[in-house]
Amino acid sequence: MRRVVLFLTTSAAVLVLAWWVAHLPGTVALSGFGYSVETTSPIAVVGGVVLLVALLLVLRLLMGLLGMPGALRFWRQGQARRQGDVAVGRALVALAAGEAAGARRQARRARDLLGDTPQTLLLAAESARLGGNPAEAEAIYQTLVGRTDSAFLGLRGLFRLAVEREDWHEAASLGRRAEALQPGANWLRDARLRVADETGQWGRALALAGPDLPEEVLATAASQAEADPQGAAKLARQAWKANPSFPPAVVAYAASLKREGHEARAEEAILAAWKAAPHPDLAAALLEDAPDARARLRQAVKLSNARAEHVETQYLLGRLSLEAGEVGEARFHAERGRGLAVPTRRILLLLADITAAERRDASALLRAAAEAPADPAWTCGQCGTRQDVWRPACPACHATGRISWKAAPAADRPALVAETIEAERVEAGALDV
Repeated sequence: MRRVVLFLTTSAAVLVLAWWVAHLPGTVALSGFGYSVETTSPIAVVGGVVLLVALLLVLRLLMGLLGMPGALRFWRQGQARRQGDVAVGRALVALAAGEAAGARRQARRARDLLGDTPQTLLLAAESARLGGNPAEAEAIYQTLVGRTDSAFLGLRGLFRLAVEREDWHEAASLGRRAEALQPGANWLRDARLRVADETGQWGRALALAGPDLPEEVLATAASQAEADPQGAAKLARQAWKANPSFPPAVVAYAASLKREGHEARAEEAILAAWKAAPHPDLAAALLEDAPDARARLRQAVKLSNARAEHVETQYLLGRLSLEAGEVGEARFHAERGRGLAVPTRRILLLLADITAAERRDASALLRAAAEAPADPAWTCGQCGTRQDVWRPACPACHATGRISWKAAPAADRPALVAETIEAERVEAGALDV
């Protein structure tokens, strides 16, 4: 309805204007160059309008002819940009598919069409790296580093090349430069942890601490790697405060306290951690200064006072009692430890040693030990590799913060031959029969 009203109104206005022009009075006369023209006013108005329209058309045509080179250049640039975008997309697809030749070809075409932009340079470098040409990739990454708008991309690429050739110190330097441009970036989280593992620079990895990578793990590792005693003590305290029951952190903290002459505080920290979660490393830290077997046994009683009803406490007291010649006490603690949990191999081996010390036949206990569950150990939660000592990163799969103290799964209960049993007894410090 609105359009109909608008059409009728416009039509009426045009008719009124035409009627007004048709009834204009008078005449118009033009003369020049020996010619004269005389016409009525309506015809002169119509002729003037037609002449004005013609002049505008001619002017537009002239402007179009003059601007044709620029328009053609703009059109060509648009075509190159569109074709370049297509080449960039194809290069990305080729990189994702692992097609080095196709990626390199499309990256070169993108550079020809779009020039050396950060995007095309990065594609060229990545395609060269994928194609096994690290020298070419490094040269292009260096070009990116020299540009203010792409320095981070270049440093990241150089960092990856350094990691691939296992140049850890160069990787650490490049990582620091990249983080200076992009503070707190998470792009190299795993790589930074690998660099820390290879170079021992765990202090720089502390910023990565979080729910999936506890602070006590990184702080303990940094403390162990720190050459300065004061710095190591500060990091050990940080780890202990983050988790006072984490054995490696407690051991590192206690060691720093002992170096400073605070033996009582060190012992207090160990006993508190033992009360929370008994662990052989805590016992080793407490007993390391004891001069003989009886002194170690007297020290171990403090652990019993902290938490007696635990298999780790009873095993320790049993082993130390046997070493001190207290066979009856050793039997008491070993039997008590066997009753606190499913006996593992070391409990049965301890009972076998006690039985042998009593000059009785221990073959049944040795056979039982061969079939018993393996003892708890430091185990990587990612690859399952068992370690003899705690490490911040697994040496097998390089996973950081995944090594924890746990019992062996039921599948890890192989039958042992007598030589293996005897070897474990020797490692455990068993007495010779």
